[in-house]
Amino acid sequence: MNKENFVGKLIVIVAPSGTGKSTMIKRLKTDFPTLVESVSFTTRPIRPGEIDGLSYFFISREEFIQKKENNEFLEWAEVHGNFYGTSKAFVEKCLSEGKHVLFDLDVQGTDSMKVYFGEVANVIFISPPSVEELEKRLRNRGTENTQIINLRLMNAHKELQRKEDFDFLIYNDDIEKAYKRLCEVTQKILKG
Repeated sequence: MNKENFVGKLIVIVAPSGTGKSTMIKRLKTDFPTLVESVSFTTRPIRPGEIDGLSYFFISREEFIQKKENNEFLEWAEVHGNFYGTSKAFVEKCLSEGKHVLFDLDVQGTDSMKVYFGEVANVIFISPPSVEELEKRLRNRGTENTQIINLRLMNAHKELQRKEDFDFLIYNDDIEKAYKRLCEVTQKILKG
């Protein structure tokens, strides 16, 4: 990998569940159409409306394991019995072609990205104003049971301990202000 060949920018957004990350990423992709969201490989079955190569690269478990053994992934995880992984070749090709690649990762995936890409990876951590506010948001969503909410809160405690470890920190105490700040940071990265 020759980082000098990278013309595009790499932006990673990391945040605990319930911080408004998905909402802001969706808006960001609309307002910054040059951002390309990374397409991961997965072993899970394709769902109605998904497109192979656009939603995910859908491959067999055996193909995934082979790619993993060949060290083709920047990061990978097994979630609910299915594998998910980010292709080194896909990301390097995008960056070499001048495309700006956007990632939505957890802290572990972000760490892998930083290890591999170093300062090429621009990481933005989005933080809730407090754990109490985060819990309130998660409960008000009404999309998960108490057990899942408690797991998300436990993970959030760990993630929030790392919020100062990344390149940019945005507090989402007001979604519009936080989104405005995210746009400013994104603009700064793209111009840098």
